[in-house]
Amino acid sequence: MQAAFIRGIRDVAVGEIQEPVPGPDELLIAVEAVGICGSDLHYYLEGAIGQQVVEGGFVPGHEFAGRVVDDRAARFGIAPGTLVAVDPATACGRCEWCHRGHVNLCPNVVFKGAPPHMGAMTRLITARPEALFPVPEGFDATDAAMLEPLGVAVHAVDLARPRLLESCAVIGCGAIGLLTLQVAKVAGVGETIAVEPHQGRRALALELGADRAVATVAELLELTHGRGVDLVLEATDVHEGFQLAAEAARIGGRVVLIGIPEGDSYALQASLARRKGLGIKLSRRMGHVYPRAIELVRRGRVDVRRLATHHFPLAAAPEAFALQAERSGGIVKAILHPNGSPGA
Repeated sequence: MQAAFIRGIRDVAVGEIQEPVPGPDELLIAVEAVGICGSDLHYYLEGAIGQQVVEGGFVPGHEFAGRVVDDRAARFGIAPGTLVAVDPATACGRCEWCHRGHVNLCPNVVFKGAPPHMGAMTRLITARPEALFPVPEGFDATDAAMLEPLGVAVHAVDLARPRLLESCAVIGCGAIGLLTLQVAKVAGVGETIAVEPHQGRRALALELGADRAVATVAELLELTHGRGVDLVLEATDVHEGFQLAAEAARIGGRVVLIGIPEGDSYALQASLARRKGLGIKLSRRMGHVYPRAIELVRRGRVDVRRLATHHFPLAAAPEAFALQAERSGGIVKAILHPNGSPGA
């Protein structure tokens, strides 16, 4: 069957791999939609994220949904043909961090789409039944795939613990930033300022609930008369992301770093963060948040469909990666459809 491979820096190709054979505790899923995530772009542009290094042909893709095509599904309470969102992470359940409830920090996690574990940019994949979340009527495969990045946003806002009507900035309005913006509004923040250099994404941030949208942190500081905001949610992929968040936060403010910086390092003027006495948290993936993510979409509290701006067949994966990396043509999120056109 066909799959998209990252073979090296800016080198994506479509080739053949063997069809997977599900184990006794796995089910076979036909992938209907898979998003290109910011972390996929790091693998594409840099070849690694920290110690996770792309070697040889690697199949990415962890934001995905599909149909259960396994005759054994009924044994696990799932009807064959059910459209499911899939949690790509399988924590070990045995380590100290799992026992403490931090499954997203499990050092033994098997994460589909992170080297060396094959991802979902292919026609078929296997998954454990407990990782499958049937979606309500009215969801299509793209909606279901977008639940994974929405889960990242939910986890980040959980870490932030927003205070009712406090001021908030979201720095970086790619898909994660725009989802985090919406979740923060649901969680009760007050005036929200989106900081994003791309005009089209600023406009979308306003449509999705931001009260104001500016191109730079300097403009944010002008709006707040130099004070900054109470809570900063940073969702960029740039080396300067931490510094920008520290500049945007008020004295005694809070920062949650969500983005993965290019080059695996941050730039930060230490005295700025120290003298402000900032509370800083770093967000990694998510915990058990899929049911809440589903409810946010089902109730219309978060719009995921607006962020899936571009759709491609699997054969066009090289073009999709290139366009996503260039951030041109109004793209926010590219979705691949390995088994045909998008739809329910």
